[in-house]
Amino acid sequence: MNTPKKPLPIPHQQLVIKLFHGILIVSLALMISSGLEIYNATPVFGGKEGWRFPDFLTLGEWLAGGRDWHFAMMWVYSFNLLIYGIYIILTSRWKKRFFSGRDLQNLKPAAKPKIKSYAWHRLIYTVIIPILILSIASGLAMYKPVQLAWLANLFGSWQTLRTIHFITVPISLLFLAAHVLMGLKIGGMRMIRSMFI
Repeated sequence: MNTPKKPLPIPHQQLVIKLFHGILIVSLALMISSGLEIYNATPVFGGKEGWRFPDFLTLGEWLAGGRDWHFAMMWVYSFNLLIYGIYIILTSRWKKRFFSGRDLQNLKPAAKPKIKSYAWHRLIYTVIIPILILSIASGLAMYKPVQLAWLANLFGSWQTLRTIHFITVPISLLFLAAHVLMGLKIGGMRMIRSMFI
């Protein structure tokens, strides 16, 4: 008689990792929905008559309300990333999280699937860093265009600044989707649950 297999244990994650993921998800969701409210006031594409997002996706009910939510969440989101960045440097977690020359070898077709998955995960984990920096830098330039004129001027025109900031959102969401899918591929739902419970 076959005995049922015991479920694999949930990987242990430190409390700081769970807090980081929880705060990141909540702040990102609120920041995106309030950002869509700001977008609707003056669409990036098409001007005043441009396409708008439906109200159920937005937060703030009007431009000022959307800005209040967006900028409040910006600080939560940014400081959360900053603290996590400091944490992975101090604990040397970056050695296991970021892409290296060895990962180039592990991306070859002959590499074992699990090793290849880890290499892809580290690649997207590394590529998202400049995108996050660009997102925060462009957001700060729009938040304080006079005080941070030097930063805003790096983007050229105001429309270019808004477009770049807008484009970082779907890229970040694609990263999040890839991050989750790769976590599922490596450890299934138990891996995803370990990040929060």
